[in-house]
Amino acid sequence: MTDGTPGPDQGPETKINTDVPQSARIWNYWLGGTDNYEVDRIAGDEYVSLYPGIVPLARAGRYFMDRAIRFLIHERGIRQFMDCGTGLPTVDNTHEMAQRAAPEARVVYVDNDPLVLAHARALMTGTDEGRTAYIDCNLHDPKTILDRAAETLDLTRPVALLLVNVMGHIVDPDEAMRVARGLIGGLPPGSYLILDDCTDDNEAFNAAQRAYDDTGAIPFRLRSREFLSGYFDGLEIEEPGLVTVNEWRPDVGVEVEILPTLCGVARKP
Repeated sequence: MTDGTPGPDQGPETKINTDVPQSARIWNYWLGGTDNYEVDRIAGDEYVSLYPGIVPLARAGRYFMDRAIRFLIHERGIRQFMDCGTGLPTVDNTHEMAQRAAPEARVVYVDNDPLVLAHARALMTGTDEGRTAYIDCNLHDPKTILDRAAETLDLTRPVALLLVNVMGHIVDPDEAMRVARGLIGGLPPGSYLILDDCTDDNEAFNAAQRAYDDTGAIPFRLRSREFLSGYFDGLEIEEPGLVTVNEWRPDVGVEVEILPTLCGVARKP
């Protein structure tokens, strides 16, 4: 079942700015997608020239999402997912991962990028048994996100919240923590946080990010492992704990490359 109707607070579609690079489009480019512009490809290539590891890092994040979703479905019985900072449709979007493992799964996407909104209907092709919906909402407004998500998800039952490579877009660290805690706090006990974010312990990565921020694009903050671990305060961490993205329950036979990331899956008691 799908629900592609724009919400009442969406308003007229915002003009897509192709004069400056945009992170969702650049990640789409790194993941092999086609929903990007020359300005994004130039910025993406410049980033890669300074830190080539960004491409395997971007792809590793998708693989982590798939493993985490499969784990929660098969081993913890989760059937509802809320993906904040959706990004552009690529291969294996969240609803495809979830509904492949459990066709009845419900997935809500949250983003407020105009190009993502333009492509939102591509995200609305879920299974007949499940539901897939898109919320056009600012990440800084957890209450509205939760209110809108309740139109599709049953917030009396556990939900898995995905914050995958998105929290760095909230530049102020106190605000980032407020947003994460506001979203988690509005979910019922037994819900889960799936979080993956980039660390600041690789100097080439730091240099590439500074150069990207200087383009005039919306900045992104790489953060310390200590700070990122704070997102999990008060939650029950699943094994193997907080690790780099490729170290989290890797599939058998897959070579593990250590990348400047921190990820984890944790239960709200």
